[in-house]
Amino acid sequence: QMNGKLAELIRAAGGEAILFPTLEIAGVADSAPLYAIIDQLEGFDLAVFISPNAVEKGLALIRSRRELPAALKVAAVGQGSANALRQRGVAEVLVAAQGNDSEALLALPELQKVGGRRIVIFRGEGGRETLAEELTRRGAAVTYAECYRRRKPESDPAPLQALGEQGKIAAVTVTSAESARNLRDMLGEPAWGWLKRTPLFALHPRIAAVAGELGWENIHVTGAGDEGLVDGLIEWRNREKQE
Repeated sequence: QMNGKLAELIRAAGGEAILFPTLEIAGVADSAPLYAIIDQLEGFDLAVFISPNAVEKGLALIRSRRELPAALKVAAVGQGSANALRQRGVAEVLVAAQGNDSEALLALPELQKVGGRRIVIFRGEGGRETLAEELTRRGAAVTYAECYRRRKPESDPAPLQALGEQGKIAAVTVTSAESARNLRDMLGEPAWGWLKRTPLFALHPRIAAVAGELGWENIHVTGAGDEGLVDGLIEWRNREKQE
């Protein structure tokens, strides 16, 4: 994905942002199962949107056929997803005040007693199972509405490889474990020598853990969202100057 907002924040803080998309969001190959769920939304008590992409793709598909049922409660994983829902006119969103993952949503009082509830989760193909598994364990009937897929884009790595070899890449930011994996794959083996030593900034410990398994040597976990990433970069830069 091209993260224009993150690039703007980096530039505003005096840095230079190099955009290199490692994930592309595409529609699902077969929309029929998704439309079948959308046509029966009245049958659900709660709809959970797992990411801003799920909001963007899922709501667009819903509204191409109907409106959200008035009685359907809506929840979001993370403030980014909640804000995307509010921007699209969904006023009441159940979301954790702190934390941007499934665990934070699952900790809310409203989700403790869900026995017999029917819950639909709008998400990308694949992804973590934590939310559905735990809601099922608590007695809910969970359905996935997979409304997008992530794929590796056909980006030309040559300009980035050249900058890295010249020592002109000070830091790398990743917003998902898949981004870290794709970045390594797309830049290839010759670039790995400099890439693994370049400070990597991840906005969740889970992403950092995957980057560590992939072999990155200098990993920093930041606060959530674009702002958290930039704050982490600024703190790191200030420490570097002091040293």
